[in-house]
Amino acid sequence: MKNEQNKGFQQPTIDEYKAKMSAKGSSYLLDESDEQTDEYAHFYFIGVHEGREVIYDAALYTLRLHHESELYEAAEKKAAKHFPTYKKVVYGEENTGDETNPMEEEIGLFLAEVIMELEEEETIKVKEHVDQDIHADFGVSLDVGLHVDTVTPSIIARFVQDFNADNLSLDETLYSFQTSDQDGE
Repeated sequence: MKNEQNKGFQQPTIDEYKAKMSAKGSSYLLDESDEQTDEYAHFYFIGVHEGREVIYDAALYTLRLHHESELYEAAEKKAAKHFPTYKKVVYGEENTGDETNPMEEEIGLFLAEVIMELEEEETIKVKEHVDQDIHADFGVSLDVGLHVDTVTPSIIARFVQDFNADNLSLDETLYSFQTSDQDGE
């Protein structure tokens, strides 16, 4: 059984996380190795899955951030069709400037134009969600999008409390955002 090898299901690991949370007086632990922002948090908390205690590995973000990500992904798909030589940006790699793609500027402009069109037409819509992955390498993975302006410690604590009490109420409304909303225009 995969769960037996998953440290997020093992009692010594769960006890270690409980002790860390207790020492901090918190119902969750931020993943210190991941960059936290006003719109994104990566954290761990203890809960129950199929009658067993488990560590949940959660990524919680705003719907605005989720919307931006979906917009960019849709624009990349269009760019790949429009520019057969287009390659997605590989995050985390340094751009040394030695290998500049002559099409880079044209592709960038194309992406920006497609994103603006998708925004204006409100083609991409997102809603609150909690996606679980029980086949994660550590514990049970949660991918959470909430309609909040920022991800704060109180938002995270309330999510953990509601999730564990099976009292989580998700908004089914579909939302679309405009980039200019964020820029205050």
